[in-house]
Amino acid sequence: MKALIPSIRDFVRKDWQESPTRCTLEIIAWFMSIGAAVLMGVTLPNPPWLILYPLFIVQCTIFAWASKTRGSTGLLANYMILVTIDTIALGKYLTTL
Repeated sequence: MKALIPSIRDFVRKDWQESPTRCTLEIIAWFMSIGAAVLMGVTLPNPPWLILYPLFIVQCTIFAWASKTRGSTGLLANYMILVTIDTIALGKYLTTL
């Protein structure tokens, strides 16, 4: 456990050196993800879907791009499916307004 923090720090440092843009966008997407989860939790049982779905779509798109640049097929597929699901859900939601 003691080695976990230095290994995370080293990973982030290496990631930053490889691609500052990717690292920055992933951190932004991570904050967006946490923010969306908190917003949903605070506003249940009636979350603001008109805010949340676009947030989900944007952060998953950023993560999908980052996954592609890393060569991670599994993560890319995961995030593309989430973008697809959330885009369809947003479309369905918009037709109910």
